[in-house]
Amino acid sequence: MSYAHVGAPTEFNATDKITGGDSTSENLNQWYQSGDQAFILVCCCLVLVMIPGVAFLYSGLARRKSALSMLWAVMMSCSVIVFQWYFWGYSLAFSSGSSNGFIGNLDHFGLIHVWAAPSVSSPLIPALLHSLFQMLFCAVTAALTVGAVAERGRVVPAMVFIFCWATIVYCPLAYWVWNPNGWAAKHGVLDYAGGVPVEIGSGVSALAYSWVLGRRNSKMMANFRPHNISLIALGTTLLWFGWLGFNGGSAYGANLRAVMACWNSCLTSMFAAVTWCLLDFRLARKCLGLYRSLGQHYSRHRCRCCLQFWNQE
Repeated sequence: MSYAHVGAPTEFNATDKITGGDSTSENLNQWYQSGDQAFILVCCCLVLVMIPGVAFLYSGLARRKSALSMLWAVMMSCSVIVFQWYFWGYSLAFSSGSSNGFIGNLDHFGLIHVWAAPSVSSPLIPALLHSLFQMLFCAVTAALTVGAVAERGRVVPAMVFIFCWATIVYCPLAYWVWNPNGWAAKHGVLDYAGGVPVEIGSGVSALAYSWVLGRRNSKMMANFRPHNISLIALGTTLLWFGWLGFNGGSAYGANLRAVMACWNSCLTSMFAAVTWCLLDFRLARKCLGLYRSLGQHYSRHRCRCCLQFWNQE
C-alpha cells in the first residue's frame, strides 16, 4: 500500500466508526490529506474521459451504419454501471464484513455506511472517494466489454448483460484481488491497477460474449476497413490521456508511486506504438497501426508501480 512509502495518516478515530463518522458534529476531513483526496478526484475525472474515448475508438473501427449504435452502447453501459455500483456493486466487491474469500456481502447496499472511514484498499482516502474511483474502473471495463456487440448484437439486451456481468463477474474478480479478505489477496497476489478484473475480465468476457453471438457475416468482413480514422485517433488519444489517471490514481495518493505509474504508462504506450507502426510499415507498407498498439500495454497495469524505467520493453 502507498502509505508505507509516505507515512501512515492520522488514525481514524471518529465518534461513529461503523457509519463512517458524523459530519454534523466533527470535521471528518482531518483524518486525510487534502492533496491526496484532490489528486484522486482529478484521477476520477481522467478515468471518466476514457469512456467516451472507448466509444470513439469503437465507433471509428466499426462500419458507418454501426457507428452510432457503438457510441450509444458504450455510453449507456456507463450509466448501467453507475446504478449497479451504487445499488450493490461496491458492497459485493469491497465490503469488509465478508470472509468467504470469493464475494462480499450487502453491508454497504445502496452505499450505506460508506462515508469517511478509511477504504479497504488504502487508509489514505475515505471509503466514499474510493467507491467513486472504483465505480469508474468498473465502467471502463464494461465499456471495453460491450465492444463485443459490434455489428452482431442488440444493444438493449447488451445492457441487461452488462448489469448481470458486473454483478457475477467483475465484482467477484475485484473482491479476490483488491479486498483484503479475497482469496487471491490472502495468497499474496499483487494487482496494482486491474490486471485481473479489468484486462482479463473484459477480454475473456468479450470473447465469450462474441462467441455466443456468433461470427459476423463473411461478406461483411471481406475487405473490411474502419470507417473513420479520425475517430480512432481521437479515441486513442483520450484513452492514453485517461490512462494516466487510471494508473496514477491506483497509488491512492499524490506520491512517487503514482508518478512512477504515470511514467511507465507513457513509456509502454510509446514503445508499443513505435513497434507496431514499424511492423505495420514493414509488412503492409502502411503506418495505420498506432491505434491498435494501445492493447499492447494493457497487461502491464498490475506492475506499473513496481517496474523500473529500464525494464519496460
